[in-house]
Amino acid sequence: MYFSKVLLDDTRTTTSVYARFPHTQTIQQKQPITVKVLDSNPSGERRPSFMAPLGQSSTQMALRGGVLELECIAEGLPTPEVSWYKESGDLPSSRMSFHNFQKTLKIADVMEADAGDYRCTAKNSLGSAHHTIKVNVKAAPFWISAPRNLILAPEETGILTCRVSGDPKPQIAWSVNGVPIKDSPKDTSRKVEDDTVILSDVQTGSSAVYQCNASNEFGYLLANAFVNVLAEAPRVLTPPNNVYQVITNNPAFLDCASFGSPIPAITWLVHLTSILNRDPYVIHNNGTLEINVAQSLNSGKYTCIASNNLGTRENHVYLEVKEPTRILAQPEYMVVQRNRKAVFECKVKHDPTLIPTMNWLKDNGELPDDERFLVDTDSLTINEVTEEDEGTYTCVMNTTLDQDSASAMLTVVGEPDPPTDLELTDQRERSVQLTWIPGDEHNSPTQIQYEDLLHQAGVWHNLTEEEGTKTTAHLDLSPYAYYSFRVLAVNHVGYSQPSRPSRQYRTNPAAPDVNPTDVHGVGTEHNNLVISWKELTGLQSNGPGLQYKVNWRQKDVEEDWLSETVANTSKYVVSGTPTFVPYEVKVQAVNDYGNGPAPEAVVGYSGEDVPMSAPESVQVLVQNGTLAEVHWEPVLTSMVRGRLQGYKVSYWRERSLHQAEAQQEEQQVLLFSGNRTDGRLPGLKPYSLYTLNIRVVNGKGEGPPSPNHNFETPEGVPGPPSFLRIKNTDMDSLTLEWGPPQDNNGRLTGYTLKYQPGNSNELGPVEEMMFPANETTVILADLKYSTRYKFYFNAKTIKGSGPTITEEAVTIMDEVRPIGPAFTNVNSSVVGEEGAVISWEYFGPDKNVYVEYIVENSKEDWTKECVNGSSGSQTHLIKGLKPGTSYRVRLVVKDHSEATIHSTEELVITLPAMKSDQVDLATQGWFIGLMCAIALLILVLLIICFIKRNKGGKYPVKEKEDAHQDPEIQLEHNTHTHTFPLKTTGSRTPSNGTVKRDDSDDSLVDYGEGGDGQFNEDGSFIGQYSGKKEKDTHEGNESSEAPSPVNAMNSFV
Repeated sequence: MYFSKVLLDDTRTTTSVYARFPHTQTIQQKQPITVKVLDSNPSGERRPSFMAPLGQSSTQMALRGGVLELECIAEGLPTPEVSWYKESGDLPSSRMSFHNFQKTLKIADVMEADAGDYRCTAKNSLGSAHHTIKVNVKAAPFWISAPRNLILAPEETGILTCRVSGDPKPQIAWSVNGVPIKDSPKDTSRKVEDDTVILSDVQTGSSAVYQCNASNEFGYLLANAFVNVLAEAPRVLTPPNNVYQVITNNPAFLDCASFGSPIPAITWLVHLTSILNRDPYVIHNNGTLEINVAQSLNSGKYTCIASNNLGTRENHVYLEVKEPTRILAQPEYMVVQRNRKAVFECKVKHDPTLIPTMNWLKDNGELPDDERFLVDTDSLTINEVTEEDEGTYTCVMNTTLDQDSASAMLTVVGEPDPPTDLELTDQRERSVQLTWIPGDEHNSPTQIQYEDLLHQAGVWHNLTEEEGTKTTAHLDLSPYAYYSFRVLAVNHVGYSQPSRPSRQYRTNPAAPDVNPTDVHGVGTEHNNLVISWKELTGLQSNGPGLQYKVNWRQKDVEEDWLSETVANTSKYVVSGTPTFVPYEVKVQAVNDYGNGPAPEAVVGYSGEDVPMSAPESVQVLVQNGTLAEVHWEPVLTSMVRGRLQGYKVSYWRERSLHQAEAQQEEQQVLLFSGNRTDGRLPGLKPYSLYTLNIRVVNGKGEGPPSPNHNFETPEGVPGPPSFLRIKNTDMDSLTLEWGPPQDNNGRLTGYTLKYQPGNSNELGPVEEMMFPANETTVILADLKYSTRYKFYFNAKTIKGSGPTITEEAVTIMDEVRPIGPAFTNVNSSVVGEEGAVISWEYFGPDKNVYVEYIVENSKEDWTKECVNGSSGSQTHLIKGLKPGTSYRVRLVVKDHSEATIHSTEELVITLPAMKSDQVDLATQGWFIGLMCAIALLILVLLIICFIKRNKGGKYPVKEKEDAHQDPEIQLEHNTHTHTFPLKTTGSRTPSNGTVKRDDSDDSLVDYGEGGDGQFNEDGSFIGQYSGKKEKDTHEGNESSEAPSPVNAMNSFV
């Protein structure tokens, strides 16, 4: 302990010194020391001098990697300050530290560069002192490269190196299997050169452990290296059938770790083709195959082959090149108003075989734990955004192989602050000046509003808008109003809150400035005129006592204006007017302070009445069988008695000209608007008698009709024949029958028949025949046998031929089965209790095939079901038959008129009676008796248990009573009817250890310990009841015999 200067306060009677030994974790106390400071002759100020180390210089040694600690202790008055510097370089600032008021310099992790002269300087106001410490850095041995294990094949060469450094230079000694190499048996294949051992042409059996010992005076290093000489065939260490997955355009690395002696050579195959060590492939020394830029075509099976002179091994691996994950629709920068909703979209495309995971980040951190943030499959929604939600949002799509991300910023904006300090200046009769101070977001445009406390208190109206740079507005006012003003600022987000209202400003009354608008004169009755207008607002009245002066007179008639003054209304009715004549009307506003400006006259009309006359000179010009033109003379305006809307033409078909009696059809109406004098009547039927009349229409209604006018339409082409039937098909002939058209549209002149042989792919020549109108049948002879014919048939009038109908038929095969309707192999079979299947083979052109059936000996009509009319084998299921009933069934073919063309012989089908195996147990007497007996037995057992318990005895089924419900209680809940199968096994549970339930949750089977509580066919119960519904799993190995109530009772006794 050194004192740079001694003070009286440093006197101590006992100063304890303790020595601490960290490694042994002990502390030893020295003898106490007494320090006494004499103050008889105090020393004065003096220059610094060193107490330790002594002299001008000293030497200190440090070991590499250790801690260098340099200390200079100086004395003097005033107390000297100590500083350090290195004469041959800079101090290592990152590894040095000062202690004891810079008296001690410590340098950690000493290196060779830390050697040199360190100078400490002690300085006070009287001078300075210097001391130089020469530092030498020594080093214990340290590794440059340690020897490594070798695996050599016979006759190979290997080298062991043991490179170390230190100061002083270490001495290296080699040993073999723990014996110094100089004392070991001589080996011609081994040569030692200082820090290297060369092994040449090694042989099997020369494996050994070599030790390298490097030492100097400060320490030593020892390392072992195992030299293994062996002959080993190749082995591939990479697991077989590894699957490597990589993203397109990324490098792929396929491992092929191997072992062998000599070291195996590695080759690669892909698609049975050798891979060369060139672009895009790189084969590394450790056998790994690198594909610089993997593409989808690189996917597939790769084979790695390891070979040396002792053999060959191969291994197969697989490469899958996946599509990269890409964000197609990135989130976009958004500016959102406060309390609105923000939606960021992030739509991603990825390889379908990879499972994606979408994450959203806010400012590169997790999203706030807030229910306002809703994450969907491809979007992020933020509801009711606030300023705290501003930031950068990033969607990150991760797969097991790659990821992609995109970011967008969210900016939250709000409305500007409201203006303040509204003041009214320059007050005049009809104007005032308003000034204000704008709020935040200066230069925002402003909206000025007013409230009229006199006429509409509480309702604010927009008055004017001003630019954002203005703070003053000149406002034009109306008379007779109590004004209050307020100002709002507006920006791209919206309006601010309104400012506080200004003080009230009242204007004086005056005469009206404007008259009512929307003045109209319209009659509602044939003898009145209703004058209406839009009333003035309270602000437009300009004063109290607002009234309306209504003026009217008939137009183009020399007469004075009539007038009437009304108040609080928007219309006035003038009575006793002529029907539909023009009037001039005007309305003027007046108040207690005068009249408004002179109003302008508006023309209106008194009320309408229905027209008095019908159009005259009606003529009809028939254009063709379906179109006619009608002409008429217009009705005089005075007879219309209203605003003409048009002419209504009503016409209807009386009858066809074929018919003598009238068959009037529904009336048709056409309205020709405006002052028309003609019109067209489309959609008429040819060769018909029509009637029409015309009425004039005004706003009040229709006038009287004109006299009925008849006209006839000329003939037209007929409609299609009503039917075409083919009968009596033979080998070379057949019969055709037809019916006349439903609409002749004129006088029939005959029929045209065209026919040709062939099928849909190839048709023969067309034959044509004409028939008079009174014929309805024809026999076609000299046809080819077993040939399909197609027939085209239409009717004719003098106007031409009508639409054609077609039909097909096949002549009968020569002395073989007829081609017409024919059934073979007709069979039947019963399906269940309510169905039967009919099967057959059908050959014929007609498609209307039916299955008909009827209850045997029944007088009801046959039930008919349409079936597939295609040729070949067919089947049909008849459903809904009554069990235990016999039916007669047949197959029939019908024509278009539902006449039977062909029918099979009747089959008799008898359905089995329904099995009466479903019994309502709840209504069976034996079942009720059995339940009562079981209930009584359970009651006896409960009484016996109660007696045994009161006597303090124990009984073996106590646990069963506690664990299971009483069967009586369980059976009370069973309200369903159940059917039980016959007993087939005596086991207590099914083979799979479970009890299978049917649709009912409350089956009697559940009340037995086994799954086979059942009934015999005669209804007797052969199962046993127990007190629990399911069997515990630990009871599975017990006896398969169910316990009976009798045995249970005996166990109690």
